[in-house]
Amino acid sequence: MDECSLYDTVIVTRSRSPHHAGVVNEPTSRAQGVNPLCGDRVRLSVRAGHDGIEDLRHETRGCAICIAATDLMAEVVTGRTRTDALELGQRFTDMLESQSPPGEVADDADMPEVLRAFLPLKTHRSRLRCATLPWTALGEALNHD
Repeated sequence: MDECSLYDTVIVTRSRSPHHAGVVNEPTSRAQGVNPLCGDRVRLSVRAGHDGIEDLRHETRGCAICIAATDLMAEVVTGRTRTDALELGQRFTDMLESQSPPGEVADDADMPEVLRAFLPLKTHRSRLRCATLPWTALGEALNHD
């Protein structure tokens, strides 16, 4: 992938055919995130137990980046503890907001491979909120209890 290319194959694929779209049966929490500047809207339903996030589904209306970011977030946090999921969200945001060039070791240390697809956003700063909106909503859902 060209590091200046905004739409990695995984982003395009997941935006067209999300694996975690829908609503969780018997959710323990719900949250919504909205970006009024572009109209992206994320609705999350989460079922979490003592051992962590059991299921996470989303209803996302927005650009390809937002849809893919939400779907991939759901994939990587399912099975994690709340603390691990929140820490991963902070690392993801820090990765995108850091001033280091895309692809530097500091950017992707301990970051799941699928989330590295969003590194080109570092050179498209106006699109960062598209990728971080679902993580903000997840924080609200997990801190709701």
